[in-house]
Amino acid sequence: MAVDAVVTLMAVLACGAFAGAAVYVTLVEHPARMSCSTEVAAQQWAPSYKRATVMQASLAILSAVAGAARWMQTHDWRWLWGAVAILAVVPFTLLVIYPTNQELLQTGRDLGSAETRQLLETWGRRHAVRSGLGLIAFVLFIWAAIR
Repeated sequence: MAVDAVVTLMAVLACGAFAGAAVYVTLVEHPARMSCSTEVAAQQWAPSYKRATVMQASLAILSAVAGAARWMQTHDWRWLWGAVAILAVVPFTLLVIYPTNQELLQTGRDLGSAETRQLLETWGRRHAVRSGLGLIAFVLFIWAAIR
């Protein structure tokens, strides 16, 4: 298999895995969690968040690097903008979502409080942005790959 095919496969698969996992959380996992009591939702959110962090960050970075490599090989704008979209989840997470995560993980937080419920709802809306960025990148990568 040629190097360009391997890089294309890495970009598309990593981005597809990121987008699929993010969309699943947005459309299935978080709404199901929020159908429970606030305390149960917060208790479930914490280990889910911790497990997903490494996977999602790794997939986003791998996908962005592979997409950027394909752009440097082809000069096709779709690879560049796909790489930018998927990489954007990293600073978005660090600057916008991370403070909410830290509030939710605070020691001594009343997990059943209205404030905790509001934080979980905010987290869900913000996570949906990451899902959207992942989907945009995935569509651009698939489009570029099948050109």
